[in-house]
Amino acid sequence: QVQLVESGGGLVQSGGSLRLSCAASGRTTFSDVAMGWFRQAPGKEREFVAAISWSGGTTEYADSVKGRFTISRDNARNTVHLQMNSLTPEDTAVYYCAQSKRPRTTINDYDYRSWGQGTQVTVSS
Repeated sequence: QVQLVESGGGLVQSGGSLRLSCAASGRTTFSDVAMGWFRQAPGKEREFVAAISWSGGTTEYADSVKGRFTISRDNARNTVHLQMNSLTPEDTAVYYCAQSKRPRTTINDYDYRSWGQGTQVTVSS
């Protein structure tokens, strides 16, 4: 069983930045599989944000965050990060870290086997 714990959320003004972190612990094969970030805004379905392959060599982003968000990982520390710049109120959501079943990136939530509890990001206008 793997535990994923997100941190770094909060309230920020439009145009600001936040860096989310996700720490994995427990029985995890962290360095063997891809990791991803999803988000869910009030009244909306959960959506893919970003993913990174097992080695960190491949990343994938939703069109809505390309050029603003950067996903990275540190396999030695079992952590994954999401650097979010130029935030807008449309980025307001609960952000979830997820561990994939696969080594390569995927945007499909059914390819992820473990999820964190989420961290709230609120962007004020």
